[in-house]
Amino acid sequence: MKFSSFLYLLTFLYSIHNYSQTFPVYKTNDKITIDGDLTDWKTPFLGPFVIHNSGEKATQNTMVSLSWNDENLYIAYRSTDSKIVGKSQKKDSKIYEADDLVEVFIDPDGDGKNYLEIGVNAFSTNYDMLIKCISPECGGWKTAIKFDIKGLEAVSKITPEGFDTEIKIPFSSLEKIENGNFTKPKIGTKWKANTFRIDYGNTTEYLALQDYKSLKFGFHHPEEFAVFEFLE
Repeated sequence: MKFSSFLYLLTFLYSIHNYSQTFPVYKTNDKITIDGDLTDWKTPFLGPFVIHNSGEKATQNTMVSLSWNDENLYIAYRSTDSKIVGKSQKKDSKIYEADDLVEVFIDPDGDGKNYLEIGVNAFSTNYDMLIKCISPECGGWKTAIKFDIKGLEAVSKITPEGFDTEIKIPFSSLEKIENGNFTKPKIGTKWKANTFRIDYGNTTEYLALQDYKSLKFGFHHPEEFAVFEFLE
């Protein structure tokens, strides 16, 4: 490889590595009830989400908040929505094809080969799937929609402004994923992850807490996921 090409490769890899923003996941001692009511939620919210492949401002705001205790990861979303699209459906329906929803992708070991996707619409319909890379560039994926996170809770509540969503993800269930290297976090642990929203309202928009530089695979850029850092 010529020196100039090698230098370009190093520069590219450095930019990708340093593009990932770090977002705090604050530990809580409060009892969190998963009911979609965020009036008692105390952890600060992050955002607003931006267009996933450009970083441009979204038409409607989405904010997310992250917290944890020794047993669970908790995620809360506030989604402004003047035209909610969707309906109540059975679990693991393909709501991402037509419904307004929020999502989270989690890849704790950061290898980009094996990560979780969870989505919830405004009517509390949710799905959880395991995604595995089956091509060298992770442009081909094998999804396991029948995969279930034991103890997962996800509830949305429609509000005058749009809809709020709460998700509880038990660490004990993640530890059982084969070759996932999911271990219970401690203070200082960092996971690769990102949060998203699909808005099918007045105009279709695909939104992310952290936008992407690469544009090849939609939301599926595990190498450019943000970093979730577990803090006291």
